Amino acid sequence: MAAIDVFPDKPALLQAAAERFVTLASEAIAGRGRFTAALAGGGTPKPLYELLASEPYAAQVDWRRVHIGWGDERCVPPDDERSNYRMTRLALLDKVPIPPANIHRIKGELTPHKAADDYERELRELFGDAAPFGAFDLMLLGLGDNGHTASLFPGTAALREERRWVVPQYVEVVTMWRVTLTAPLISAAANVLFLAEGAAKAGVLRRVIEGPHDPDVLPAQLIQPQAGALRWMLDAAAAAELDKLTR
Repeated sequence: MAAIDVFPDKPALLQAAAERFVTLASEAIAGRGRFTAALAGGGTPKPLYELLASEPYAAQVDWRRVHIGWGDERCVPPDDERSNYRMTRLALLDKVPIPPANIHRIKGELTPHKAADDYERELRELFGDAAPFGAFDLMLLGLGDNGHTASLFPGTAALREERRWVVPQYVEVVTMWRVTLTAPLISAAANVLFLAEGAAKAGVLRRVIEGPHDPDVLPAQLIQPQAGALRWMLDAAAAAELDKLTR
């Protein structure tokens, strides 16, 4: 069962998420010598990244042992304002001593299929082929108003992928090619953490968490870790329509 943590407001949510990141990083580095995290784009994660780049959080992470990837990317150049990589670089990566070789970006400037193939190859090199799907220590996700997460959008072919780690997907609703991690790879993470805030997310959160299982309509429902932990971190406004909470 997923854990659901509700915080009174957005600042409290972001502080708790930053603390969670630091804790998971410290545990992974102490246990295995490195910490691998796949980050999300969107409006909620950006201030989290800015917080992680500030004190006291930045000093609590051994960034030399951190590997950063992304859950998805728009097919745009890395300096495009729509790029998830660009947002993360400006908010976090440029401000902490993470080695360039530890930054594993999706090359959105390539053709969608080549970008997906190259990224899957890079992730397989990072994790090895010991398991069917690589296991990030942390998979950070957001939730769209239509129930999408990463670039797993309602009604798209990416939702049915069971073997690939990374796929290209043309998303009609945003008229853009995206490259996304697949649901099996996302679900293989040791820790899957959804962040959501604001009253605009209350309805879709209720449908995803408490509604009927219909992942073709609500792709976030596909994310079901078998061995890892699934956690929702929400502010009170986003959680307002939930009937049952596991805190």
